[in-house]
Formats: sequence, C-alpha cells, structure tokens
Amino acid sequence: MPSYKLTSFKGRGRAEVAREMLYLVDAPYEEERVHMDKWPSHLPGPDHSDVPMLEVNGKKLGQPFAIYRFLAHELGFAGSSPLEAAQIDSLAEEHREYEDEMDPLMAVLFGYSKGDKAKMVKEVGEPARDRYFPGLEKIAKKHGRSGHFIGISLTWVDLLIAEHVSLIDHFFPGFLSDYPNVMKITKKILETPRLVEWAKKRNENH
Repeated sequence: MPSYKLTSFKGRGRAEVAREMLYLVDAPYEEERVHMDKWPSHLPGPDHSDVPMLEVNGKKLGQPFAIYRFLAHELGFAGSSPLEAAQIDSLAEEHREYEDEMDPLMAVLFGYSKGDKAKMVKEVGEPARDRYFPGLEKIAKKHGRSGHFIGISLTWVDLLIAEHVSLIDHFFPGFLSDYPNVMKITKKILETPRLVEWAKKRNENH
C-alpha cells in the first residue's frame, strides 16, 4: 500500500473528505496539522504551499478536489464505471461552484473575516442555496432509494455533500428544510457504521 501523509489545518476543513475515505478503508496515513498563522511559510515554494496537501510515497499533491479524486480512484470511491465517475465529477463541480459562493459566509462563521452573520446568510447563503439545492434535491429524489446521490455505492461526492450539509444543518438549523430528500440521503450516508466510528474518534481527538 502507498505511504500517505496529509497536511491540513486544524479542524475538519477541506481535508475531511480525504480523512473519511482513508478511514473507511482503514488505510494508514500520517497527518500533520498546520496552524493558520504558520501558512504558507510552513511549506517552502509556490508549488508546495497548498493546504490540504497529500503526499503519496513522498510525491506532493495539492488542491482538495484533486486529492479527493485521486484517493477515490485508489480506494474505491469513484463509481462503478467511467460514466458514473464522470457523473460524480460533474456533480462535484456543481457543488464546488456552490461552495465558492458560500465562502464569504463560511469565513465569517469560522472567524476568518469580520461581518454580520445574519446579513451574510441573507445576502450570500440564501442565494447560493437557492441556485444549487433545487437541482440537488431532484437528483436526491431520483436516486433516493439507493441512499446515494450517484450510483448505488458510497462515493466521494456522497462524502463531499454529506460533510457540507451536516455542517450547515448544525450551524444553521432549518436552512435546508425545503430539501428533504437531500437531508434523507445525507442522514443515511452519515449512518454508515465506519463514518459513525470516525465521527466519534474525530470529536475526541480534534
């Protein structure tokens, strides 16, 4: 098995989906947690300043979605066929566009920038939600019986969406109440026994 090292900030953040995939298959890995005030000086050179970063046998890979895709293909979370993998990628890109819109709100929520949280929810969160979640709700309704957003087995886009939805539902209860099928699939994903184990371990250690 390859040697994996994950460099990430404290907290769940954008490395969490990678951690989940590694834990789900019991793949050993080393993790180094970096304080925000030590980045990017902690990692020398412009090619090595991405956080999170995955090292595979000493070779560095930055950018969270590149990390997710790599691990998904290596560990079995990339779908059952090339077409399914492409459908997963397509949905993941839509989700990334939505998260990019949400970034100013999340920065205020986690204290990285200043702002009125309630105002940001109205001006940033709700428009972003209303552009993305109606389409995701249709996908969830169509595939609801499988308990996954794409296909019939757990994939990295399931983990990506469930991680974000659980975070939003925790900090903004009711924000996603108009999307019951999304919430239903998210609940089922989070009830995966190994993810339940990981959540307990994560909460104890981080």
